[in-house]
Amino acid sequence: MIRNFVLFPLLFILTSISHSKQHETTSEYNVESPLCCNLTTTERIKVEYSSKVVENEYIVTFDGYYKTHARASYINKALNNSGIQNWKILSRENPASDYPSDFDVVLLQDTDRFMGLDALRDHPSVKRVTSQRMVLRTLKFINTHEYVRKGRTSLSQNGQFWQATGRHTSRRLLRAIPRQITSVLQADALWNMGITGKGVKVAVFDTGLSKTHPHFRKIKERTNWTNEKTLDDGLGHGTFVAGVIASSKECLGFAPDSELHIFRVFTNNQVSYTSWFLDAFNYAILKKINVLNLSIGGPDFKDYPFVDKVWELTANRVIMVSAIGNDGPLYGTLNNPADQMDVIGVGGIDFEDHIAKFSSRGMTTWELPQGYGRVKPDIVTYGSAVRGSNIKGGCRSLSGTSVASPVVAGAVTLLASGVLHRGDDINPASVKQALMASARRIPGINMFEQGHGKLNLVKAYQILNNYKPQASLSPSYIDLNECPYMWPYCTQPLYFGAIPVIVNVTILNGLGVSGHIVGKPQWFPYTPQHGELVDVAFSSSEMLWPWSGWLAVSLSVNADGANYDGLAQGHVSLTIESPPASEETEPRQSTVILPVRVKIIPTPPRHKRLLWDQYHNLRYPPGYFPRDNLKVKNDPLDWNGDHIHTNFKDMYQNLRNAGYYVEVLGSPFTCFDATQYGTLITIDPEEEYFPEEISKLKRDVDAGLSVIVFADWYNVTVMKKVKFYDENTRQWWMPDTGGANIPALNDLLAAWGIAFGNRVFEGDFKLGEHEMYYASGTSISEFPETGLLISKKLKDQGLQILEPDTDNKALHEVPILGLLQSTATDKSGRIVVYGDSNCVDTSHLDKACYWMLDAILEYTSTSHLPTIFQNNKMEDNSAKVDTDVPERMDGNKLYRYSKVLDNNLGDSQARALPQCPHLIWTQPVPLNISAPTNFYQSQKLLSLSEETASPVMIGNPQNKA
Repeated sequence: MIRNFVLFPLLFILTSISHSKQHETTSEYNVESPLCCNLTTTERIKVEYSSKVVENEYIVTFDGYYKTHARASYINKALNNSGIQNWKILSRENPASDYPSDFDVVLLQDTDRFMGLDALRDHPSVKRVTSQRMVLRTLKFINTHEYVRKGRTSLSQNGQFWQATGRHTSRRLLRAIPRQITSVLQADALWNMGITGKGVKVAVFDTGLSKTHPHFRKIKERTNWTNEKTLDDGLGHGTFVAGVIASSKECLGFAPDSELHIFRVFTNNQVSYTSWFLDAFNYAILKKINVLNLSIGGPDFKDYPFVDKVWELTANRVIMVSAIGNDGPLYGTLNNPADQMDVIGVGGIDFEDHIAKFSSRGMTTWELPQGYGRVKPDIVTYGSAVRGSNIKGGCRSLSGTSVASPVVAGAVTLLASGVLHRGDDINPASVKQALMASARRIPGINMFEQGHGKLNLVKAYQILNNYKPQASLSPSYIDLNECPYMWPYCTQPLYFGAIPVIVNVTILNGLGVSGHIVGKPQWFPYTPQHGELVDVAFSSSEMLWPWSGWLAVSLSVNADGANYDGLAQGHVSLTIESPPASEETEPRQSTVILPVRVKIIPTPPRHKRLLWDQYHNLRYPPGYFPRDNLKVKNDPLDWNGDHIHTNFKDMYQNLRNAGYYVEVLGSPFTCFDATQYGTLITIDPEEEYFPEEISKLKRDVDAGLSVIVFADWYNVTVMKKVKFYDENTRQWWMPDTGGANIPALNDLLAAWGIAFGNRVFEGDFKLGEHEMYYASGTSISEFPETGLLISKKLKDQGLQILEPDTDNKALHEVPILGLLQSTATDKSGRIVVYGDSNCVDTSHLDKACYWMLDAILEYTSTSHLPTIFQNNKMEDNSAKVDTDVPERMDGNKLYRYSKVLDNNLGDSQARALPQCPHLIWTQPVPLNISAPTNFYQSQKLLSLSEETASPVMIGNPQNKA
C-alpha cells in the first residue's frame, strides 16, 4: 500500500510484522488551563514517504467476515493441495484479533510460490490476493519562533508551508494569522447553541496521542496497531491532528466534547503496513465510528484492499475526511483515498484565501485514457500556518493539506453533533452535499483547484439542519463558457466533427447507501437558445454505491451546427432511486436537473486542429513506469496521467494561445479520421502499437497528416540499474519500459526510416538564442538523408548512472531533433521527432520549449521550415554519436498493464484490435424555454423549510466545564 504525498528513497525495511495487542478505553475529562500567550511555534514539515512490497507476504482477502479458525481452514485447504510446503499464516495481535475478519496475511517462502498464489485465488471464499506493503513516512520538523502580530507580517513560504518538495521559496506578505482557526471559521456560533461535538465518535488514524495530554476532555479509546508497545505519540503529528479536531484549550479544536478514538497506525520510525490499516479500519466499523480523519494518502488508487475497505467504511456510515496531497501546484496529483467519490477530499488555502501552492490539484486520473477525470478536491479550507496542539502541551503552527483535513474533520464532527436528532438522514453523502452547497466559491480559481469552494461552517449547519434526503451532482451544472471556474472546458469551444467532450459528473446519493438511475437520463434542449444543435450521450454507474456514482456526459455538435457561432443551452434530467428507509414502504426517489451551456464555433480549418494521443500513455498505478527525468530522485513514478489538462497543462494553454484546437484521442489510431486533423501529437508514449495502427498511420501521413513525436530515454541496462539503485528509485520491481517505449516508437516510425537510439543523454545547450535543457533524452539513431537533423553536444547520462564513480564528462554530438517531409505522394505530411519530452512536461520542468513546439507546428501545419531549424542543421552526419537501436527487455511484464499486448504461453503478442467507441446519442426532448443567466446562483439543495434561524455569535467554549 502506498499512502504518501511524495515518494522518496527507501531508508529501511521492517522484516517482521508482530503486533502489540494494546488498547485503552477511558471516559475521563482533562482539567482546563487558561489560554497561553501569542508566542507560537511556526514549523515547516518536510514529509517524505516511501513504500515497498514486503517480500513473500501476501494479503488474502475473503468474500466475507470469518472467525480465525474458518479463515485458517480455507487457507489450509487451498495451500495443502497446491504443492507448497513452506508457508504460514502470520499472527496479528491487535484489538481486532478477537473479532471476525475479512483477511489474513500469509507468508509464502517456496521458490515456486506462484502455485500457492494461484491456489489461493482459486478458492471460492477468496476475493483477492495482493502483496503486503510497507509504508515509511519521514516527518522533518524545522522550527522557527515568530510572534503572531495584529498587524501584517512577512512569512516565508519555505518556512510556512508543509510541503514535500521545497519547490516554492519566494516570499509574499500575508495577513496576520488569527489566534484560533475555530474563530476564523466561526465555530463559536455553534458552541453558543450548545453544539460542541458531544455524542459523536471521531477517529484519528495517525501516530498516537498521550493519555495525559492537557488539551483533551474525552479521549475515549486509544488503540495501537503497530509492532511497538506504546500508545503514545512519539512524533507530534497525531497530537496536532487530534488537537485541531478536539482540543479544549490554548489552540482550540472544533469539537472539544467529541469522543476521540485514537488509532496509532504509524510507528515512531514512521512505518506502517497495509494489514495494519485494514485491521484498524475493521475495528473502526465495529466501534461505530462516525467521523474518520486520514491525513495521509498516495497515488495508488489501484491498491484494491485499501480502496475496498474505504468503500466498506463509508457504506457503514463512517464519514471519511482525507487530504488530497501536497504535490501542487502540478495538476493530476490527487492522492487516494481523497480522490474517491465517497470520501470528502480536502485541499488547502492560506489566510488570504489563495490556493496553497502545495495543495494537490485535480483532475482524477482513474478514468484515463478513454474517459475524463472527476472534479476534486471537494472543498478547500485553511491549511497554512494553522495552530494545533504540541506533543507535550502548548501550541505549534503547521501547514499542509494534512492540516486542512482535520480542520474539515473537526468541522464535520461539530456539525454532526448539532443534527443528531436527524438520525439516518445524516450520512457520508448528506454531509458532503451540505459542505459543497454551503461552500463559498473563491473568485478567479478553477474547479480542479478549489472544488466547490471554501468551507463555510455556519451555512453548512443551516443546510444540514434543514436537509431533505436527495441526490445532487458535482459539478451541479455544466457551463463550458464560464471561465475560469470551468477550466479547462471553457478554454476551447465545441465545433462540428470534433471528438466529443466528456464531462464526468459525480452523483451524490443522500437517499441511501445504494441506489440506481431510473431509466435513462434525458436531454432537454432549449429551442430559443439553439440547444438542438448539441448532441448528448450518457454512460453511468450501474449502481450508486456507497452513497455515490458517476455520470459521464458526452457533448458534441451535430451537422446543423457546423457553421453556427454562439451559445447553446438546455438541461439534463435524471431520477435516482434508493430502497425505502426504515419505517418506509416506498422506494425513495430524487430527480436532479443538470443545466448545460456550451459555446459553439464553426469548424476550424484542418491545419489548426491537433490530435493528442492519450491512448498510448501508461502511468502508475498499476505498473512501475519511471519518471522521464532520471535526475529526479525523490519522485520516481510517472503518475500524473500525461494528459493535456494535468502535467501537460501549460503546453496545452500555449497551444490554445497560439490559435490551435486540441482534441484528445482515447482510442487506437484506427479510430480517428485523419482528414480532419493537421497534426497528430504523441508525447512520451509507454504503450505498444497494434499492427493495424502502424499501417493506418503510414496511410494517413501519405494522405497529408503530419506527426510530432517527443520521446524519452530507453536503455535496458539503465532500467535494470534503476531497480537496484536506491538513490534513483525506491521501487521494488524492474520497470518494463524506460521514460518512453522506444522499441514501440521505432516500430511506428520504421516506414520512414526513423529510429531512436538506446543511450541516455543529458545537458544544457542553446538553439538559436533559446536556452535549452535535455533531461534524460534519447538520440536519433537513424534518419533519412533527405531530412533535416539537428544535433547538440551532450553528456552520456546513462554511463553516469551505470558508473557513478567514474568521471564521465565527455560531450558527444547527439542528434536530438529531426524534421522530414514525406515524399510518398504530393500531398504527404511531415514527421518531426525530438528525443526528450521534459521541456513540455510541467512535472519537473527545467527550461520550457513551447516556442520550439510552436515552430515545429508551423512546419507540420504549413510546410514552412522556420529559419532557426535551417540555421542549426547538422552538416556532417558522420560526426554524430554512435548508438544502437534498442531491443525490448527480455522477460518484461508490460503485458500486465498494456491495452495492446496479450501474454499467451509466455509470449507477448498483440491482442485483437478493439472496436472503436460508438456513442448512442440520446433522443432530445426540445423545450420552448430559456435558461437562467447564472447557473451557479440558481443551484441549491432542497430543504425541509426554506428558512432557518442563523446562530448568534457570542463567547467561546474554553470555559465550559
